[in-house]
Amino acid sequence: MIWGVALLWVLPGEPIRARGLSERERYLAVARLRTNNAGIRNTHFKSSQVKELLVDVKFWLLFWIATLCMIANGPISTFLPIIINSFGFGPFNSLLLLMPCGFYSGTMCLFFCWCCYKFKNVRSWLFCVAETIAILSCLLLVLLPRDKKGPLLFGAIILPVVGASYGVLMSIQVANTAGYTKKSIASSGLFIGYCVGNFIGPLVFRPQDAPRYIPGFTVVIITSFISIVLMVIYRVICARDNRKRDEVGAESFNNAFNDDLTDKTNAQFRYIY
Repeated sequence: MIWGVALLWVLPGEPIRARGLSERERYLAVARLRTNNAGIRNTHFKSSQVKELLVDVKFWLLFWIATLCMIANGPISTFLPIIINSFGFGPFNSLLLLMPCGFYSGTMCLFFCWCCYKFKNVRSWLFCVAETIAILSCLLLVLLPRDKKGPLLFGAIILPVVGASYGVLMSIQVANTAGYTKKSIASSGLFIGYCVGNFIGPLVFRPQDAPRYIPGFTVVIITSFISIVLMVIYRVICARDNRKRDEVGAESFNNAFNDDLTDKTNAQFRYIY
C-alpha cells in the first residue's frame, strides 16, 4: 500500500506533467507518444469508444485468453505447496523448495521483456511458448510416478511461467488499443478476465483428487491449449488488418494523439503481435 501511494505521488500521469524534465524534454516525450498513434491525450469519456470496444473481436479474444490462461494460477497460488508436499517433502521443506519458483518466474518475465524489445512481432509467439511450458509442467505432474521427485519438482518449478505469459498479454493489449476511453475500459476488461481465471483455478483442484489432482491439471492443460489457439487467431487477425491498411495506404496524420483516435479510426495505426 505504501509503495502504491509512493508511485501515485512520484509517477506522472502523462509526460507533460513529469517532474525534472525541461520544456523541450516534455515536448519530445509527448512527440514520442504521438508516433505510437495511441491517442491518449484527450481524457474525456467517449461512449462511442465503449461501443467500439464491445464489438471489437480482438478485445474479446484477449479477454478469454486472459481468463483461460490464468486458470493455471490456481495451483500456483493455492495448491503448489500442497502439491510439492505430496512428493514426500515436509511442510517446511516444501516452502523452501518454492523459492526457485519466484526466481524462475521473475527471470522469465525479464527474458520475455527483452525478447519483445529486441525482436519485432514475437509477443504472440512468446505467449504460446509460455503456455506450452505450462502444459508440459502439468503433464509431468500428472504422468510421472511419485518416486521421481527430481522431475516432479522440475515440473512444479516451471509452472509459474504463466505469470510471464500474462505480462506479454498485457503488453499486447496496451500496445494494440488506442483512444483514452477504449484503452481504459480494455485494460479493466483484461483485469476482469485475470480475476475470473484466478477465481476458477482453485475450484478445479479438489481435496478428493489429491495427490495427483488429475481433473484439475486436465482443466489447466485444456484451457492453456485453447488460449494458444485463440492467440494464434488473434495474431492472424492483427496481421490481416495491418496488411489491409498497408494496401489501402493513407497520408500521415499527426493529430491522432491530440484528437483521441482509436486503433479502428486511425488508418496509420498498426497492430503488434
